[in-house]
Amino acid sequence: MSLPSSTSIEQPQPRVHDVDVITCKAAAVAWGAGQPLVIEQVNVSPPQPMEIRIKVVCTSLCRSDLSAWESQTIFPRIFGHEATGIVESVGEGVTEFTQGDHVLTVFIGECGKCRQCESGKTNICQLLGLERRGLMHCDQRTRFSINATGEPVYHYCAVSSFSEYTVVHSGCAVKISSLVPLEKVCLLSCGVAAGLGAAWNVADISDGSSVVIFGLGTVGLSVAQGAKLRGASQIIGVDTNPEKGENAKAFGITEFINPNDSKEPIQQVIKHLTGGGADYSFECIGDTGMVTTALQACCDFYSFHLASFLSGVCLKGWGLTVTLGVPKVKPEITAHYGAFLTGRTLKGSLFGGWKPKSDLPSLVEMYTKKEIQVDEYISHNLPFEDVNKAFNLMLEGKCLRCVIHMEN
Repeated sequence: MSLPSSTSIEQPQPRVHDVDVITCKAAAVAWGAGQPLVIEQVNVSPPQPMEIRIKVVCTSLCRSDLSAWESQTIFPRIFGHEATGIVESVGEGVTEFTQGDHVLTVFIGECGKCRQCESGKTNICQLLGLERRGLMHCDQRTRFSINATGEPVYHYCAVSSFSEYTVVHSGCAVKISSLVPLEKVCLLSCGVAAGLGAAWNVADISDGSSVVIFGLGTVGLSVAQGAKLRGASQIIGVDTNPEKGENAKAFGITEFINPNDSKEPIQQVIKHLTGGGADYSFECIGDTGMVTTALQACCDFYSFHLASFLSGVCLKGWGLTVTLGVPKVKPEITAHYGAFLTGRTLKGSLFGGWKPKSDLPSLVEMYTKKEIQVDEYISHNLPFEDVNKAFNLMLEGKCLRCVIHMEN
């Protein structure tokens, strides 16, 4: 992919509807891959047509922020996408939001009018799908610049919530009640919603089924919660961090496996535990090699031999594997075709299949009625100046979700 140079970005006009440029006293700017974030003063331009400018209240660190920070090449950049805030101003044409509205940000939007939104077959909007170039959807420009130099700063996932203020397309925000705790529901912007949706919308887990989950971070444990609420009888968690085993039980995990403690391939261990393989498996790590293992963990997978097929030997298989993780390296997946020929299915999941503006309000309502767990995923609450500590905690595997509180 050809990346734009920072000097080629044309900045938007400084005023829209008498709204001024804001100078943030604090924005966490990444200047290079893996380098500590630097708290900078950043100018935030007014919202352009169909955009809103948000005063960020809370933002949590998601694994995809960490992965992008470690591996991508678009810098300087403001990361963060799992956030809540309050609308500060609106651009021309925005009628859905007004100043003071409480909102969730979302990394994929929903215009509601394009072919994809109207199809009912996907949650990836043609206009507001996943933004990869670090620019705004509508005009391919940035709304951030360094206060001292004027140097443009790139966005991340069209949100960039590691900043006191940010600008998003109005289709990438969801209005919520002012009574909902912003410091909690920010997790529904991505991780918790993604896991629940993978279990409910993508896999459609059935009552009494067996489930195996590879990776017990927030997303994996949200899959576990979704499986438990659907009545799965066996929910196996797989992770190399032994500390995650006990905590996982609170989210529905019935058995925990650490691959480092096993002398045989993990898929064989799962076959023994499930009596032939799981009905559903979920890859929540971002490791394409693990996708193959997840396929093999489903329902009596073994090497397919054409001679056996031709001789009439019945090969059974019906497992569904869902992949949620985003790989940093080696994006290609390899698998024996016999896994699919005998009935297994591999599906991808982005944001759990939720249409953000249509579906997130119902999840927020479930949270307010205490029908789903959200608070329990928050392992740390940190002030904004400790944003680098949040990155270190996640790198060391010592947290689920760190909620970062802005000074408001």
